[in-house]
Amino acid sequence: MSTPIRRQYLSIKRQYPDTIVFFRLGDFYETFDDDAKLAASVLDITLTSREMGRGNRIPMAGIPCHAAQGYIARLVGAGHKVAICEQIGEPTGRELVERRVTRIVTPGTVTDPAMLDSDTNHYIAAVLLDGARAGLAVADISTGEFATTEINAADPAAARAAVHRELLRLHPAEIVAPASPPDAEDPLPAEVVPEGAYITRRDRSEWRLEVADEELRRHFGVETLEAYGCAGKPFAIRAAGALLQYLAETQVGSLKQIVDLVTYSTERYMSLDGQTRRNLELSESSRGERRHSLIAVLDQTRTPMGARMLRRWVGQPLLDLAELQDRQDAVAYFVDRALVRARLRDALGHVSDLERLINRVVTGAAGPRELLSLARSLQRLPEINEILGDGDRPCLVAGPPDCSETARLIVQALVDEPPAVLGGGPTIRAGFSPELDGLRASSREAREWIAGLEQAERERTGIKSLKVGFNKVFGYYIEVSRANISAVPSDYQRKQTLVNAERYITPELKEYESRVLNAEERIADLEEQVYRRVLAQVAAAADSVRAAAQAVAQLDVLSALAEVAVRRRYVRPELDDSTVLEIVGGRHPVVEVTLETGQFVPNDTYLDTESNQITILTGPNMAGKSTYLRQVALIVLLAQIGSFVPAERARIGLVDRIFTRIGAQDDIATGQSTFMVEMVETATILHHATPRSLVVLDEIGRGTSTYDGLAIARAVVEHLHNSPRLGCKTLFATHYHELTELEKILPRVRNYRVDVLEEGDEVVFLHRVVPGGADRSYGIHVAQLAGMPRAVVRRAGEILADLEGSAERTERGRRRKAMATPRVEAMQLTLFGVPDPIVEDLKALDVESLTPLEALTTLYELRRRALDGTG
Repeated sequence: MSTPIRRQYLSIKRQYPDTIVFFRLGDFYETFDDDAKLAASVLDITLTSREMGRGNRIPMAGIPCHAAQGYIARLVGAGHKVAICEQIGEPTGRELVERRVTRIVTPGTVTDPAMLDSDTNHYIAAVLLDGARAGLAVADISTGEFATTEINAADPAAARAAVHRELLRLHPAEIVAPASPPDAEDPLPAEVVPEGAYITRRDRSEWRLEVADEELRRHFGVETLEAYGCAGKPFAIRAAGALLQYLAETQVGSLKQIVDLVTYSTERYMSLDGQTRRNLELSESSRGERRHSLIAVLDQTRTPMGARMLRRWVGQPLLDLAELQDRQDAVAYFVDRALVRARLRDALGHVSDLERLINRVVTGAAGPRELLSLARSLQRLPEINEILGDGDRPCLVAGPPDCSETARLIVQALVDEPPAVLGGGPTIRAGFSPELDGLRASSREAREWIAGLEQAERERTGIKSLKVGFNKVFGYYIEVSRANISAVPSDYQRKQTLVNAERYITPELKEYESRVLNAEERIADLEEQVYRRVLAQVAAAADSVRAAAQAVAQLDVLSALAEVAVRRRYVRPELDDSTVLEIVGGRHPVVEVTLETGQFVPNDTYLDTESNQITILTGPNMAGKSTYLRQVALIVLLAQIGSFVPAERARIGLVDRIFTRIGAQDDIATGQSTFMVEMVETATILHHATPRSLVVLDEIGRGTSTYDGLAIARAVVEHLHNSPRLGCKTLFATHYHELTELEKILPRVRNYRVDVLEEGDEVVFLHRVVPGGADRSYGIHVAQLAGMPRAVVRRAGEILADLEGSAERTERGRRRKAMATPRVEAMQLTLFGVPDPIVEDLKALDVESLTPLEALTTLYELRRRALDGTG
């Protein structure tokens, strides 16, 4: 037979079967059964047991309530959900206290500041895939952000790839998806899900259009979704509605912070796939270090809102020229005004996280210190507007709205040093609530009377050792030693007998005690009521505070980009709709920061689709080829977030996508070798690049044999050059020096090399990119620099000399054989009927089996031979 409390727990647990239930028992949250075993294992706490009915001993593990957030964070970080089941009201007599789940914490619905990274959005996403169409919704309930998009692709594979790219950008902590139907394809294929994302499956009925549409309209209190831009986008509506239902369930119906839905199009932004984000080291280096990433260089923001906005900008480069020029104008405004920029950045440094603070106010979760922090931040807004002044400013340099009344209300309501949590000490300022002031005065008077009682009674009774004390069992009492009992007045009432003393009360003492205790209880209740009223009044001004947060974040990002531009000598790039990419004196924004000033060697770049489409870059390892490739791509990306760029001058025709294939990487999870990963990524580029794309390829074909690799590398270059669908600007770094011959065959291919200086046996890397192809790799020299044993280096040099000698002898033999017939004789023979080699090659061509690209390459080759006279 189970106990009542056991039956209550099981009833609640049945509602949350896949969630760890934190069941409130006094000052502890207890877990039971399998939840207890799991919690004990993950949290490293003691697993005990408790009898809940005769012969019914239940596993149990508990944590103190005051330390719950840390334990919850560890469970959520391990990929678990936690339901917080609180006591509702106080226990009365033998009746079982009511308990109810007040919120569910999942990996994507964390709101506690201690569990969040202030510089990064904490997203939860919902994904609906159906063939070539998809819907994706995303929310950050800590900031109130809620957005949705619909993807219409050419085929299912393209739709999955587009969703995967968007999820990589958002990096959600949790993904909500439809439940898998029996014996059917998973609606969320594995290749779509970023590594480490927690997946929550929801009943397929919640994803129906009519259900989702009704949920959204009910939440926003509207008749139609047209104002939100998603009317006519059924997949966007279905994803957003399903996500909203899930959030309402986890937050137990309280979603007051979700006040808007933004519908966006992925086509407005440059598309960046996972390998490009990884290769360009946007948020962390290849070693997983944030400090050597692009974000680390750019993030000179002073507020958490600004830091989050900067990350969004870097993750979503723009394709709209007018919008980009507006951002450039705003950055230039702060670049040109050093004093304004410095004063603004100083003021911004005193602004807390308005976005998250106001949402905690709206949900009623904000503590007194958080509320006061909000007020002090709002008090800085007039200063920011004063710094910006009244003169002409670019459209994006807009001051925040005035929230002085909200700040004034909070400051008037709260004491100067409030407690972190309500009830932890005095919170409401004297003079704000007359009723509260009256209670405090009454309590103070009673306490003063009790404080003076000891001296008064000593004088009245003549008992010098008489004491007035207090305990939780008896309340206030008068204590008299046994030696002085005879002097006790008649109005004393004995309350407790001790070994060496007696304790007494008087009717007057109990009256004042009652006044103190009742006043304290009423003060606590009234303080909470007054505080809640203040929260409600502040929440009513949430729209203005949110608008201020957005304005502050934008000013923060723009002034931060200007600060970086000034410190690092960045210039404003010229942006247009051409296909030209011209960079003079370009530098790698991250690498140059790690070097001493002036050490980085700048380089020029020129690409266009008419005459300089493909650059084949050769040169030794460690000479800087990969750095050069990345710096060009990063300069383009910086330009398309509106930033200035590390160069002397730059002209950039807008790029729709940046593709990169850099570095060697196995995919152990899917069993793919380095070469297979390389080929898959290269194939993706060849299938999806457009004439407006920038393609960066490093060492294609190196993962296989020399001849296979060379053949693949050459075929890739020819395809990029000849395919009418491609024609994209390309940087192609390679160790296959044979590819430099393509400059003579393909008219839009140009050779460049990373220059070196040879001084005897010494080689100096100059890091300069110059026209022409390299004819050596200097691999043995690099091995020496890497600390290879001298014996190995010396032997490698001997082997290389032998190999090069053998190759040279073979080449001389080939040439002697080719020159066995004098040129004059060859000419005479030709006159007497010996066919021309070019004509013979043309006759031998199987034209019908040639692909268009092969035909074009062959034609280029024959034309070169004819011009060179090499038949």
